Amino acid sequence: MNYETYQIMLYVLSFLAVIVFIALYFVKAGYGMFRTRSWGWSVPNKVGWVLMEAPSFVAMGLWAWKAGVEAYTPQVIFVGLFMLHYFQRSFVFPLLMKGKSRMPLAIMAMGILFNVINATLLAASFFSCALPGMYEPATFWINPLPWVGAAIFFIGMAINLHADHVIRNLRKPGDTRHYLPEKGFYRYVTSANYFGELVEWTGFALLTASPAAWVFVWWTAANLVPRADAIYKRYCEEFGKQAVGSRKRIIPYIY
Repeated sequence: MNYETYQIMLYVLSFLAVIVFIALYFVKAGYGMFRTRSWGWSVPNKVGWVLMEAPSFVAMGLWAWKAGVEAYTPQVIFVGLFMLHYFQRSFVFPLLMKGKSRMPLAIMAMGILFNVINATLLAASFFSCALPGMYEPATFWINPLPWVGAAIFFIGMAINLHADHVIRNLRKPGDTRHYLPEKGFYRYVTSANYFGELVEWTGFALLTASPAAWVFVWWTAANLVPRADAIYKRYCEEFGKQAVGSRKRIIPYIY
């Protein structure tokens, strides 16, 4: 990918994220608790998650292999952390899922398209479109910001994994009732899993100093912040405002 195409795609994705951010306050993406038959054909949730998330893992691996990434370079860390996240999201997270929920094919297809584009832009920002000397091993790690970013990435991942664990274990086998999650960061927000993911990718952007990574943060927020608002309102309707209490939607003490 040449630099001009890379820049144009970053601007296009950033603009589309604005549209998605606004639209999702009016139209709830039809997966999880908001899935309805109006979204059309669907597949089992486990299948949908694997098919939707695995392209990120595969695409980044292929781009890194094609670029000939060398050991002991910052890019090895970037690619490794990205693939660590998507290995968990593609092949571990779906296997741990409980229940018989389904994912609309339309949601899955949009997810696949975005994930391929996102992985491609990130790989381009690490290799072919990186500024000269930007990722020079001898100087890159002198700056404290990458270390801070890496720490934030792992903190966000830990929050996200624990939040998923809490959600999976809300009900005992055979129980079909709904429960308000209370443990971990769910004490502060009603969408702790989304908060963890947002923190994770913010750390990744600080680590890589990549424009594409910051566009990914913006896209993540554009998708998750409106959905967190919808989940917050659903919990208030189902359990009552008093039960939800002072918890925020996605960012503790703020929103």
